[in-house]
Amino acid sequence: MTRATVRAAVPGTREAKLVSYARLAKLDVFDYYLSLPVVLSAVLPPIGGFDPRTLVTLGLFGLGAVLMTASLVAFDDLTGYRDGSDTANYRADPTLRRARRKPLVAGTLTEPEVVRFGWLTAFAGAGVFAVAVATAPYAPQWTVWLIVANFVFGIQYSYGLKISYHGFQEAYIAALGWVMVLAPYGLLTGRFDGFVLVQALLFGLGPLLFGVYSNTNDIAGDRSVGRPTVAALTTPRGNRRFVAALSLGEFLLGAAASATGVAPWWFVLLMLPVTVLRARQFGIGFGPRGDILRARAIGFTAHRVGAALLVTANLIAAVTP
Repeated sequence: MTRATVRAAVPGTREAKLVSYARLAKLDVFDYYLSLPVVLSAVLPPIGGFDPRTLVTLGLFGLGAVLMTASLVAFDDLTGYRDGSDTANYRADPTLRRARRKPLVAGTLTEPEVVRFGWLTAFAGAGVFAVAVATAPYAPQWTVWLIVANFVFGIQYSYGLKISYHGFQEAYIAALGWVMVLAPYGLLTGRFDGFVLVQALLFGLGPLLFGVYSNTNDIAGDRSVGRPTVAALTTPRGNRRFVAALSLGEFLLGAAASATGVAPWWFVLLMLPVTVLRARQFGIGFGPRGDILRARAIGFTAHRVGAALLVTANLIAAVTP
């Protein structure tokens, strides 16, 4: 099946450019940006008086993250289109709604338009991040370096160095979530906190635990272009064990934090709804029916529930001894 065939099979591919650019930026996938309310809930309670710089810095960091992510996914789509992996991944059913989310595959944007958009959002994101650091109440060096490293590697996720094509895809998906919590927290407080670290690690596992289901669905396309995801490199049994280990590790991280006093004793209990969703997600994705895309959708729900529970945990911790 050619790219032209995929385009022809996707209904309603003619649409306004603004809509196509929004699809390219994946603005409807807000899951990484849920770090902002998590961080806000972690920094507001201990503050005696309201500091307007808190919201200004957090808002600027969030805008920078949106722009950087838009650049990342634009270049990712560009590379996936050029090497044919996106077309291959939609071969089985090109009429799926998700095919419209790839404007290059659907033919609603051209390669030059995507390249310009990728660089424009990258430079804009860098500028906004710089302003966020300059206006932040604190700017410890570890926080600044986290932001810089995340930006540099993010732009080269599938472009330039193409780190996701050299075995680091899963690591970066999780690391982006970790930075999205730790960096703004550092800018707002100037300190490093063990409980916030646990929250950052759990938050980063959220996108990873719907990303690995996407990779499972995209094995054929990724193998065809040599993209070394765990799903593409290992056997179905090995991939199933990898996803199971991540799902169990998420629970064990919260349990260990509660057991050691890094988190409140009740934290692991509060997060149990996420554990239940993970068990359901795994059963649907790797059970007898093997409905990977439905399991992936449950992953979004689990992550969003988890973010809400992290906010709840911070608010409870603020009012209890």
